Amino acid sequence: MAASHRRNLREEIALYLTAARCFRDLLARLPVDGWDRPGLGEWSIRTLAGHTSRALSTVLTYLDRPADRVEVESAAAYYRTPGLASSPEVTPRAVQAGEQLGDEPVAAVDAMLARLEARLPQETDRVISTVAGGMRLGDYLPTRIFELAVHSLDLAAACGTEVRLPADVELAAGELALRIAVGRGDGAALLLALTGRRSLPQGFSVV
Repeated sequence: MAASHRRNLREEIALYLTAARCFRDLLARLPVDGWDRPGLGEWSIRTLAGHTSRALSTVLTYLDRPADRVEVESAAAYYRTPGLASSPEVTPRAVQAGEQLGDEPVAAVDAMLARLEARLPQETDRVISTVAGGMRLGDYLPTRIFELAVHSLDLAAACGTEVRLPADVELAAGELALRIAVGRGDGAALLLALTGRRSLPQGFSVV
């Protein structure tokens, strides 16, 4: 894939924290009696919120797991890791994360946010160990922005509420979606759909 503009680490951190705060504010507006309602597919709203919260907890975990070398060169390449999205561990991890949010999910997210806000500005673009392999922090954060953006929209839809993602978060998530599609050979199909020339196949997804 051709080289292109890459945001610097400070920009990625700012965007990531913005997306995380948006998720937190959405959680604060969810119905307190709705956590067991359907969320996404087989997931309840609690499980969906738990999965989304892993976009915070995994960053905290991986910051303490340095890697010796880069094995995943970009955020788009992360999503091309074989078996990543279809791993049988995804749902159990989401369920566990939902349970760990406890009776006060917003307070649990606030605690993670406070740690991230204190730590990330001190970080360098070093290599960390992720579930997909060694990645630079500045390449991993866009994957978390993507997860926070997409699943905040999922949560809002499940609860019948609205969420307005900041424009720069929408742009970052959309940019990554396009890069994933191009890397899979679906760039033309997505471009044609975005310009109203052709519909995407039923069930099409970049992840």
